Amino acid sequence: MAEDNNNQNLYNNRDNSNTNGQGQTRKVPEYNFWAEQMSNGSYSNYNPNTNSWEYKYSAIGNEAGISKAKKGNTVLRFILKALCFGLLAAISFFGFQKLYLTINPDAKQYNPRMSDQGFELNTSKRYEIKQTNQGNIQTKPRSSVTGVVKATMPAIVSIRSVSTETNIWFGQQFDKEVEGSGSGIIVGKNERELLIATNNHVVAGANKIIVTYIDGTESEAIIKGADAIADLAVITVDVSTLEEDTLDEIKIAKLGNSDDIKVGEMSIAIGNALGYGQSVTVGYISAKDREVEVSDGYSSKTMVLLQTDAAINPGNSGGALLNIKGEVVGINTVKYAANEVEGMGYAIPISRAIPIINELMSREILKSSEQGYLGIGGYDVTEDVSEAFNIPIGVYVKIVDKEGAAQKVGILPGDIIIGADDIEITSMTQLSDYIKSKRVGTEVTITLMRGTSGIYREKTFDVILGARPEAQKQAE
Repeated sequence: MAEDNNNQNLYNNRDNSNTNGQGQTRKVPEYNFWAEQMSNGSYSNYNPNTNSWEYKYSAIGNEAGISKAKKGNTVLRFILKALCFGLLAAISFFGFQKLYLTINPDAKQYNPRMSDQGFELNTSKRYEIKQTNQGNIQTKPRSSVTGVVKATMPAIVSIRSVSTETNIWFGQQFDKEVEGSGSGIIVGKNERELLIATNNHVVAGANKIIVTYIDGTESEAIIKGADAIADLAVITVDVSTLEEDTLDEIKIAKLGNSDDIKVGEMSIAIGNALGYGQSVTVGYISAKDREVEVSDGYSSKTMVLLQTDAAINPGNSGGALLNIKGEVVGINTVKYAANEVEGMGYAIPISRAIPIINELMSREILKSSEQGYLGIGGYDVTEDVSEAFNIPIGVYVKIVDKEGAAQKVGILPGDIIIGADDIEITSMTQLSDYIKSKRVGTEVTITLMRGTSGIYREKTFDVILGARPEAQKQAE
């Protein structure tokens, strides 16, 4: 019963809420779906004075509308700008094309689609694609280095020397034959002999010299002349001992000019490396006029050489250093050997070697009784001695034979011989070899330095060579 009374009160209160102040009953509007949908972006309110619902857009809704309007205006402005830019670009392009054709009217002939108004599609013209005709192509299967080697190899020979080495053990002497290997360059040929240039250290002291040619044939050679200081020698082979096929195969080397060669030019070394036969190495000229101190274990000397990074190994000595034209620009002589060094080989510049080689080639091979005699004894004035005592480099005359040719012209002990004819003299061995290459009675010009109160002056003597003492005794 109490529950019924409460429900009744609630009902009465709801009814009372729907009455106005005068007791009149208000009519509550029914549920409206569209009014509810309008609440998004707007709000609704019931007005009791008009007894109806009022719908109003909110501030947020107004701002969104304004924003959309602004965006629409921005897009419209962007489209208008793009159209203006495209129009200006088109006008500029065709205007430039018109100006270009006005300045250069011949340009139309290089493009079939170009006209005075710009570009136009020419549909009336057709292009045919034809097959390419076969042409004659000349190829070079061999490189430049291969061609140089092929042309030069017949002028290079292998040299094998046989010498006697003496050892003493517990007071007894033992002799054994020792072989050495090197290379040579064919520099001349006449009716009697074949002339081959090589290093002096390749053939010095050899009892037997064997030369191997490009076709594999061998022949014996003898020393025609040697210059120990320049480390050059010329050996000769009797042409009559060579077969015709061998003579047809071999060639004379083409000598170049080492003064004209430039650092960085390609160099090709050919020689009998390690005695295995001819081999080829390639590199570049690393330096010119390089002063190198060379020692043979007993004495040292300074030589002015070409430096190359082409591999030069034992057996390459006396071989050719070529330029890319196939010209000999150097005679391989030595390699700088050390654990921390790689690619430092040296060659005698051919421009320095040619005068010496020419002189060695012109020497006669004479018997002991035919060899000239100067009649002096002396020792070498090396660079070290020259610097220590402030005297010229050459041969210091220690004694003069009373019956020799030198005494007759006035050569005195203490004189320093520095030249013989056109040859610079720097050692006693060099002077002795040169004098021995001249016949008895030959006139030789001796140039020397004579010191007076510590001041040396150059003097020249023309000497008529006499006979060697042993030859005189045999004659008597």
